[in-house]
Amino acid sequence: MPVLRLVPATVKLSLIPKRMVFFVVSSVLIFTSIVLFLAKGLNYGIDFQGGILLEVRTGETANIAKMRSQLNGLGLGEVALQEFGAPTDVLIRIQRQEGGEKAQLEAVQKVKETLSDEVSYRRTEFVGPKVSRELFIDGVLAVSLAILAILVYIWFRFEWQFGLGAVVALTHDVISTIGIFALMGFEFNLSTVAAVLTIAGYSINDTVVVYDRVRENLRKYKKMPLGELLNNAINQTLSRTVMTSVTTLLALLALFFLGGAVIRDFSFAMIWGVIVGTYSSICIAVPLLMYLKLNRSGIMVDNESDREEAAAIEKP
Repeated sequence: MPVLRLVPATVKLSLIPKRMVFFVVSSVLIFTSIVLFLAKGLNYGIDFQGGILLEVRTGETANIAKMRSQLNGLGLGEVALQEFGAPTDVLIRIQRQEGGEKAQLEAVQKVKETLSDEVSYRRTEFVGPKVSRELFIDGVLAVSLAILAILVYIWFRFEWQFGLGAVVALTHDVISTIGIFALMGFEFNLSTVAAVLTIAGYSINDTVVVYDRVRENLRKYKKMPLGELLNNAINQTLSRTVMTSVTTLLALLALFFLGGAVIRDFSFAMIWGVIVGTYSSICIAVPLLMYLKLNRSGIMVDNESDREEAAAIEKP
């Protein structure tokens, strides 16, 4: 029975010799992401910013301009409205009111009295300043601890050089994801943090697969030039990597286009993460080993059969 391969098993791409091109592209991407984050900032959701969030549905296509004019006259401070999925669905954001929970409830009541009875309220949320600050700190801490744990795992699983390469690639993925959210203006909330953590897990899975082949080749080919060895490892795992990424993207694209506005930002973050994570595993994590003084003698042959196989391969 024929096996479907998006990339031929005998592919011979020359990627390691082009590593400087990849490093320059990634450096530009990281630099641009940092500049966008500092200059434009993120569109923080209510989870991190605090305030009042109402999701309403109208009987017919919503007249957002009219609704905005009505709500701006209530003296509630900054009020933002946007279409949320269907033309009849509107997301209303109101800045946090001074005066605690009672003031927030009064603001919600004012909105309900101002809008017509034809509007149905599907969701009402309030996040206070203390909670939003704690959620933001917890989100940053979760991502940082995840990356640290991955560094420790790869260090013990392989060598410290592999761990450092994996963390550089992961940091590349996280920063570029933040940059694309700053560029596009998508909402950055707890769901996005969950997406970033999922991206980290997906990316490290790809990286470990390639690293495992690198370690296997280091055991077998003691005299092969390191650049050629790393390039072979990438080519040998490329078919599996691409197949995994494409099948994952098919599911994510279905979620993005058919899953509704509630999970659209999450789906977009995941789509971007799969693409950039696959790229970093192949074009960043492995080529970095060329510069980390990989100790080839430290990669020990595990058992007698491996020694015999390695010796047989190296015989002229």
